[in-house]
Amino acid sequence: MNTRRMMADIRKDMALHILLFPPVVFMIVFRFLPLTWIVMAFQDYNIFRGLAGSPWVGLHHFRKLFSSEEFLLVFRNTLIINIYRIVFLFPAPIIVALLLNEIRTLLFKRVVQTIIYIPHFLSWVVIAAIFIQILSVDGGLVNQMLMALGIRPVPFLMDKRFFRGILVFTAGWKDVGWNTIIYLAAITGIDPNLYEAAMVEGAGRFRKMWHITLPGIATTVIVLLLLRMGQILTSNVDQVLMLYNPLVYEVGDVLGTYVYRMGLGKMEYSFGTAVGLFNSVIGFVLLLGANALTRKLGDRSIW
Repeated sequence: MNTRRMMADIRKDMALHILLFPPVVFMIVFRFLPLTWIVMAFQDYNIFRGLAGSPWVGLHHFRKLFSSEEFLLVFRNTLIINIYRIVFLFPAPIIVALLLNEIRTLLFKRVVQTIIYIPHFLSWVVIAAIFIQILSVDGGLVNQMLMALGIRPVPFLMDKRFFRGILVFTAGWKDVGWNTIIYLAAITGIDPNLYEAAMVEGAGRFRKMWHITLPGIATTVIVLLLLRMGQILTSNVDQVLMLYNPLVYEVGDVLGTYVYRMGLGKMEYSFGTAVGLFNSVIGFVLLLGANALTRKLGDRSIW
């Protein structure tokens, strides 16, 4: 009976199930099937022998990983950069969404939305090229302004003092506008009667924003924060690869680029897999911990 009911429901919403099919296939092919290759982290993998013929070495790669000073540096860089992103970039789309929600001129609001959304659709290759030109020592806009003020040109992308800030700024420039869509959608779900009642009570825009809008999107904020915590060791590899160079490896090399250099550059496939597995396990543990903490403190969680 349940099978018949399920088939009837599928036929009833066939168009929706057809739309669901491509992302399900994508998840299976690119997310679940690759999990079978995790065993490489416990083997001395040989590309010619394959998984079945490669010798088993147990935790050798993990011992090598934790005893490597280079890995500890990369782990520290990844953690610091992602903490910067959470502190400076996570609140940014919330603030932008709150400000956009207060704009009453529809045409101006749409123009602003379009302008801040556009960078999301640019690849990191294009964005890196733009900022390399802007920050260039030879004719870059920023350095031209500095020279006009009597300040010597600064090699921003080759200076360890500025590189992490550049990563955070470019990530924000690309994605903050796009992330506001989620919060604007959450704001539209707030009951308009609450704003009308607050207006009758004499509440201004700031009070309505603080006491109605923010509590109304609190669940969305918490869920996205939890997901972000689970990705605290995940960096945008494309961004770093396009912007960094050997002069800033000390502050800019992250786990993703380290896996790329070791796994593909030096063909140490098993070691690169061990690093990736360590990254995934830590991210999963952090997600579980953050979820349990928010459920305990605020009665809100993903599950």
